Amino acid sequence: MKLLKLIPDNTDIKFLRWRVPFYVVSLLLIAASMTLVFTRGLNLGVDFVGGQMIRVTFVQTAEAPVAELRETVGKLGYGEPIIQQFGKPNEISIRMKLPEGSDHDAGLADQMARKITAAVKADHPDARIDGVDSVSGKVSGELFKTGMMALGLAMVAISIYIWVRFEWQFGIGALFALVHDVTLTLGMFAITQMEFDLNIVAALLTLIGYSLNDTIVVYDRIRENLKKYRRMPVPELLDLSVNETLSRTIVTSLSVLITLVALLLLGPDVIFGFTAAITLGIFVGTYSSVYMAAPILIWLKVTPASFVPTESAVDRQERLAREGS
Repeated sequence: MKLLKLIPDNTDIKFLRWRVPFYVVSLLLIAASMTLVFTRGLNLGVDFVGGQMIRVTFVQTAEAPVAELRETVGKLGYGEPIIQQFGKPNEISIRMKLPEGSDHDAGLADQMARKITAAVKADHPDARIDGVDSVSGKVSGELFKTGMMALGLAMVAISIYIWVRFEWQFGIGALFALVHDVTLTLGMFAITQMEFDLNIVAALLTLIGYSLNDTIVVYDRIRENLKKYRRMPVPELLDLSVNETLSRTIVTSLSVLITLVALLLLGPDVIFGFTAAITLGIFVGTYSSVYMAAPILIWLKVTPASFVPTESAVDRQERLAREGS
């Protein structure tokens, strides 16, 4: 039985022929994304702007009526609640942003909590309020800074690893590709105003890992070919390397996308932003491995000479002995 091959073995697509136009488009998208983030801003969730979490248990039902609760709390005018199961199916948490002005008047937050708990008990007599926890805006702001710092340090650490594992040009190429992927994903959240919370930070870290994995596969093949085809022009060698890894890239991306599309269409609302971030990341991560990480090696002057193995003293003596005989 013949195996199904999505990409033929003799594929010869001239990816790098269009490297300049694609780089221009990518740089424009990066600039547009950064502009949107700084002007329009991100719709920060409770994790980053402060809020309240109300824990509720429905003592007489096996599963909490999440849809009804979302409608009940939403009618109060405090914004869209985040409702998640908290332990058992009949235990949930209701997270809400702090109302405007609560930084100066703590009573506004208490008033919101009382209204929410009263509305829940009125519609669901078996509801038991297990606790009301508040997160201040100051703590949440520090959490946001820490999350962004984690993303930045992860990208820098990964680039240093690739620098040591390959060459410095590869480290710069990988860092640029990661910045491209993360920036475009942030731009999507800025333009759509989907909620940006700790789940999205986790999605971005997942995206960094996926994009890096794809980039390293391409880089490893490039390094092998730099040693193997010493007289081949670098653009042709990069095209060859990308084509040789294309089958693996397509199969991996499609496998992940099948799951992600199912989660987007059928998954719960609470993970929609997480799934959307990774779905976009699959596309931009695959694109950046081909059109960001690879072409930059040309402009950074990577040559086969950089990968000539150093001849040891013993190897030199053996070579001279063979030549003398």
